[in-house]
Amino acid sequence: MRLCLSLIAVLLLAGCTPSFLITPVSDKGELVERTVRDGEGFFQKKIAIIPIEGTILNARRPSLVDSGENSISLLTQQLKRAEDDSSVVAIVLRVNSPGGTVTASDTMYRLISDFKSRSKKPVVASVQEVCASGGYYAALAADEIVAQPTSIVGSIGVIFTTFDFEGTLGKIGARSYIIKSGPLKDMGSPLKPLSVEEREIMQAMIMEYFHRFQGVVQTRRSLSAPELAAVTDGRVFTGENALSLKLVDRMGTLEEAIDLAAQRAGSKGAKAVLYIRPYGYGGSIYASNQMPAPEAKSTQLFSIPMVEEILPSGFYYIWRPGL
Repeated sequence: MRLCLSLIAVLLLAGCTPSFLITPVSDKGELVERTVRDGEGFFQKKIAIIPIEGTILNARRPSLVDSGENSISLLTQQLKRAEDDSSVVAIVLRVNSPGGTVTASDTMYRLISDFKSRSKKPVVASVQEVCASGGYYAALAADEIVAQPTSIVGSIGVIFTTFDFEGTLGKIGARSYIIKSGPLKDMGSPLKPLSVEEREIMQAMIMEYFHRFQGVVQTRRSLSAPELAAVTDGRVFTGENALSLKLVDRMGTLEEAIDLAAQRAGSKGAKAVLYIRPYGYGGSIYASNQMPAPEAKSTQLFSIPMVEEILPSGFYYIWRPGL
């Protein structure tokens, strides 16, 4: 401390005016509330905007300059913040997701449903560019789904992708040796072709997950059997077609979805807020227990295009042509 003061004194005597950049750092990685749309009147109520964006995974997704965030962890904390704040009267899910893993998508749906059951606060889903597969699954927990005419909605189904590199390995003189405890332990391995038995087992699992998805759609959207069959063959629809097929409730922008949420809560003058984490990561049972060191960064966060396309093996509620 004395050395710092002495250095400042020397600089001042030399005619130099030192300047300092002070970067506020949160050492707990806590969420911070930001007002993103002003309200009206005194003692304003709040509409919390909670994003569901990108591929839904119960895992951290780091980029080159960021330690990453677990989407399930973040949703858990945002819903808890909105539930505990009595001035938050409703939430708007800002959905822009092609889906994700079966379990993570189902977890999001359950978290939102449990929030509604406990808090009795209305939930409106606002579809942006894409609300497909697991993204749509999560949005089904909302009281109303608002889409835009050009949104992509649907892709109700399940997919599991693997490869067969056995022939390629043979061409370069390489072979794989698998030591396993049972005949099906390496089921789905890309180092060998699927047997008839393995394909039947995998198909049975796919259909189990698919029927679960179908059941949620039928229950939440009140579709008849023919209506359900028409929208669950895996295809996607435009927002306008999704409305005619009862997959969404109305057309509208994010602004209009916020207005709808405020109206359902009886608080037309409510302001809109976001919960963000400006520094660090952590705070829920889904979060890593490791905290990155605070850094001053002048680089804008970005990710490499195609890196996100490489997904871990598993079963997915996802719309991703070419997966």
